[in-house]
Amino acid sequence: MSNPVELRYSKEHEWLSAVEDGVATVGITAYAADALGDVVYVQLPEVGDTVSAGETCGELESTKSVSDLYSPVTGEVTEVNAAVVEEPALVNSEPFAGGWLFKVRIDGELPGDLLDTDGYTAFTQG
Repeated sequence: MSNPVELRYSKEHEWLSAVEDGVATVGITAYAADALGDVVYVQLPEVGDTVSAGETCGELESTKSVSDLYSPVTGEVTEVNAAVVEEPALVNSEPFAGGWLFKVRIDGELPGDLLDTDGYTAFTQG
């Protein structure tokens, strides 16, 4: 699965959508979902929580392991994807669509270390 060009990516394998009205959507990449294996449990931050760029804000449990979820930006969580909590396999089957994790109202500027599609592809292949 290729990485959508309109997204930005963190080196922790989260993606960030374009910012609309100060809010962006966060998920994990297909690369991360594949590395995790079958996701069976998702713990997300709660609406109203403040998340910080590069800091842990939840976790994903798969049949292989438990992995931390990191926020690619700093801000306030405005929405969580209840569908992915109910059906964690969406993270594997639709990582860039129905498997999104949460939405965040961004505080300040985007971090400078977010990668574009080419940069993320090079990072995962290097």
